Amino acid sequence: MGTKFEKGLLRILFVFGIATFINLVRKPPVKDWLIIFLLKSYIASILDNVLVKKGYLKYPVNLFKTFDISVLFSYLLFPVSCIYFNQVTRKSSYLGIIFKALLFSAPSALAEDWIEKNTKLITYKKSWTSLHSFFSIATTFIMVRYLIGLIRKISKKQAENNQ
Repeated sequence: MGTKFEKGLLRILFVFGIATFINLVRKPPVKDWLIIFLLKSYIASILDNVLVKKGYLKYPVNLFKTFDISVLFSYLLFPVSCIYFNQVTRKSSYLGIIFKALLFSAPSALAEDWIEKNTKLITYKKSWTSLHSFFSIATTFIMVRYLIGLIRKISKKQAENNQ
């Protein structure tokens, strides 16, 4: 599969990501969804950057040549999936959150594995596998879910103190 295929796939995923983002943030509370989007972007870009610098991952084909990481995945697709995960787990128990994090991580890891094997969009180096991706995705879902829960508690407490 040539570079035209990969670039076309990236463009399709970009349009899909933008459309999904717009649809997801229309649902209240918008502030929470934007915070989740930014938290996930921040965490994903740091982790992605570390993994690329340490030589575990490589992104040979990218929409933005100035970045070593996959901007599309770190700044759009994973954050969008994290918003949806947070919407689905908003009233879940701790076990429900962990279970859903694993459920949400599986399709992402499987898609990444397929992309790694069938395109030049990502290359696993050293001993990195889709299982590593699965657990890193699940961990970041849980981490962001915990952080937004903490932000909600602090915000609620501040609102109560200001009354």
